[in-house]
Amino acid sequence: MKIIDLSKPIQYNKTDPWFMKVKVQHKNHKQAGKLLRFLGLPKRLYPKNFTGWADDTIKKLGVHSTTHIDAPWHYSPTVNGEPSKTIDQVPLDWCYGDGIVIDMKHKEDFDAITTADIQNFLLENDLSIKPGMIVLIKTGRDIYNGTKDFPNKGTGMSAEATEWLIDQGIKVMGIDSWGWDLPLKFLIEKAKKTNNTELFWEAHLVGSRKEYCHMEQLVNLDALPYTGFKVAVFPLKIVGASAAPARVVAMME
Repeated sequence: MKIIDLSKPIQYNKTDPWFMKVKVQHKNHKQAGKLLRFLGLPKRLYPKNFTGWADDTIKKLGVHSTTHIDAPWHYSPTVNGEPSKTIDQVPLDWCYGDGIVIDMKHKEDFDAITTADIQNFLLENDLSIKPGMIVLIKTGRDIYNGTKDFPNKGTGMSAEATEWLIDQGIKVMGIDSWGWDLPLKFLIEKAKKTNNTELFWEAHLVGSRKEYCHMEQLVNLDALPYTGFKVAVFPLKIVGASAAPARVVAMME
């Protein structure tokens, strides 16, 4: 079996925007050895060749800072009037299934992905979407990952395309851009220019009426065929959280 990692590394990157910064404190073996003496074990009783243990502390990691999956709670406190699921309540059987890649690399920055875009791609490649699949939207914008421009470039999903996927029986979908919608700065500016109250975060807000989850900041989608693989996307079980980092992988025989 071949396993392909679709997750970005969790590490400090000085070019990340402030809201994406990750800070990890690494403690070497010698530092942990001091802790062992503090706990009461004399150095003369250390096992042979024992130098202590390495340890690490995550000082800062937002649940949306790296490759992650959003829970319905992120979009709205309710879905059709019922309480939305937090990330620890998302069923694990949503998070494993047959994968399909929808190639949208041709889409220009700030041009939203439509239902017709997806349907045309499926027709041209003789593909179909089946309930329970995990749909991966490939935009190629992961090339900006780790740069200050990452949140501000790229295409994104429209509300109608998101809703169409949900109506096909899709519970989990993902994208290799910074976010699921068009870039936030672009949406804010366009909303102000047009006075359109329905524009901002339109794809996310589909989740206030139809239950689904999406992943953001995927990588390596170019390494996948369009179909013929499984996807596993198990989030950290953070009680009450709106999202969680996930080690997203694809598996092919």
